[in-house]
Amino acid sequence: MTLSWLAWLAWVAVASAAGGAARFLVSGLVARGVGETFPWGTLAVNTTGAFAIGVMAGAADAEAFAASNFVWPAAVIGFLGSYTTVSSFSLQTLALAREGGWLRAAGNIVLSLVLCLAAAALGLAAALAAAGGSGP
Repeated sequence: MTLSWLAWLAWVAVASAAGGAARFLVSGLVARGVGETFPWGTLAVNTTGAFAIGVMAGAADAEAFAASNFVWPAAVIGFLGSYTTVSSFSLQTLALAREGGWLRAAGNIVLSLVLCLAAAALGLAAALAAAGGSGP
């Protein structure tokens, strides 16, 4: 299926709206459930988003996207681009540091890096295994 530039833009816009709404929902649920003394909501969103992009990359590698070439820009650029957030991570880490929580700020950096990379690798491995390929 060949899409016009405007159709691609529309798919990305719709998916972006859905990703932003999902981020608001998930981050808020986690923050209310665990508390807001540490940015657990943002960490949860970024980790699950990293897992999802790993799955998408594995599926794309397995040519699962061949029939619908609009899926990658809609799902990854649109939905996951709005769902995950480096800007919130950055601001929250700076706020922790400015409040004297240097250990919590460092913990947020380390946890975000380790969990998001691990989640992306697990998602990629899961998608490739499901397609009969090998892990990262």
